[in-house]
Amino acid sequence: MLKSFNGRPSLATVLKASTVAGIAAAVLATGVPLEITRSYAEAVKVQAPAVPSFANVVDAVSPAVVSVRVENPVNPVSDNNNDGFSFDFNGRGFDDLPDDHPLKRFFKQFGQDPNDQQGHSRRFGQNGPNGGPGGKGRLRPVAQGSGFFISEDGYIVTNNHVVSDGQAFVAVTNDGTELDAKLIGKDPRTDLAVLKVDGKGKKFTYVNWADDNNVRVGDWVVAVGNPFGLGGTVTAGIVSARGRDIGSGPYDDYLQVDAAVNRGNSGGPTFNLSGEVVGINTAIFSPSGGSVGIAFAIPASTAKDVVADLMKDGQVSRGWLGVQIQPVTKDIAESIGLSEPSGALVVAPQAGSPGDKAGMKAGDVVTALNGETIKDARDLSRRIGAMQPGSKVELSVWRAGKAQPLTVELGTLPIDQKDASADDNSQPQQPEAPASEKALADLGLTVGPSDDGKGLAITDIDPNSDAADKGIKEGEKITSVNNQEVSSADDIVKVLNQAKKDGRTRALFQIQSSEGSRFVALPINGQG
Repeated sequence: MLKSFNGRPSLATVLKASTVAGIAAAVLATGVPLEITRSYAEAVKVQAPAVPSFANVVDAVSPAVVSVRVENPVNPVSDNNNDGFSFDFNGRGFDDLPDDHPLKRFFKQFGQDPNDQQGHSRRFGQNGPNGGPGGKGRLRPVAQGSGFFISEDGYIVTNNHVVSDGQAFVAVTNDGTELDAKLIGKDPRTDLAVLKVDGKGKKFTYVNWADDNNVRVGDWVVAVGNPFGLGGTVTAGIVSARGRDIGSGPYDDYLQVDAAVNRGNSGGPTFNLSGEVVGINTAIFSPSGGSVGIAFAIPASTAKDVVADLMKDGQVSRGWLGVQIQPVTKDIAESIGLSEPSGALVVAPQAGSPGDKAGMKAGDVVTALNGETIKDARDLSRRIGAMQPGSKVELSVWRAGKAQPLTVELGTLPIDQKDASADDNSQPQQPEAPASEKALADLGLTVGPSDDGKGLAITDIDPNSDAADKGIKEGEKITSVNNQEVSSADDIVKVLNQAKKDGRTRALFQIQSSEGSRFVALPINGQG
């Protein structure tokens, strides 16, 4: 045991510190000379565990990661100097611009001088496909992102939003080689795209997909890309969460990572420590515009199948049910007798769609697909979209208080349709409503006949009511209650009374507005 110095704590106490920095702070507090602090810090450092390094992973995968440059033809305003640089800054050239001019910063950001005649002529169109100096529609860079080789013959994966507005593409490898790339296919719904470069027989270094089942929250990941045009940038972090829905589409199922991801990282890969792609960086949450440690990546399981379809056919064929759906809330579940808020609530089937032909109705709740439980509306959209058109599926739907089976042969998702759902505002023909208005005070609603004779128009709403809290507005229509068509206030009261007899505390109102149809559960306690 080491003794104390002049009544000060012994160095044994110092050695209990958990880190080298902690040791230094503790020793300095004792007044022990700095030379002693260094010697003990060095002694403890030898025993400290090795700091993990990502160098081996980075060395292996970096040759497979590319910068994706997107170009578009830009019609020149003027070319007074006939040098292929078409902007007119009131007689000034590029060199005359102030250093903080946004255009000058833009070109310098990508390491490209518009007046540079050495090695950049194709990019700025001086000898490009649209003619020599003074020609119109010359290609100029409009965006830059990241991508990676997925095969040795030159297929590259990136984001759809990186390439969607481009007409020409260049892949820049980590050694600076520029390769013209051709767009093979893109899928806006998953924000994925595939490019192809011709290596003239060269075999490219490529990477493989990871198994999603082995990706856990807390795992180390490495993101490689080109943030702000800085090629070959590597950042590290962990998987922060799985299954994130950021509202970008029906297939949202993102990995959340805290590796620094910024503009220009889009389309770049996130790797596990085995050098496998666990996700494709596609979005960040950032109040400031830069990385705050919240980034989202398309998981490998989603990307793998979509990329395979794009490589094969240039497009993705998805199954289509043809019904508009919405989530089942706790209130909705209670109003229709479901034990828990799960499944997908059918708002309306599109006329002639596979769901309509199979007998699906507004108010049905799809609770299972081929025997597997449906978690929510997003889950149903993803599963249906992942199936091949023409597939026959077995649905379990909750209708009139009990489960019923339905067999549906899926169609092909039209390009202009929204996945498993279809916006269809048409409603069944309903009896003409009476002329008189009647208030449903307990619900905060006043209803009357609608202009088109379909359902009941909401003519007034109590701003302090549950209906107002649920977003129901004056001018909208009630088309059904508990899946029963209504044509008068008396019809509503009749349905509510029956719901009370059945022990329900809420009723399911189908609300029609200019934006479409939706279901809202309202409390019915006290309704006579």
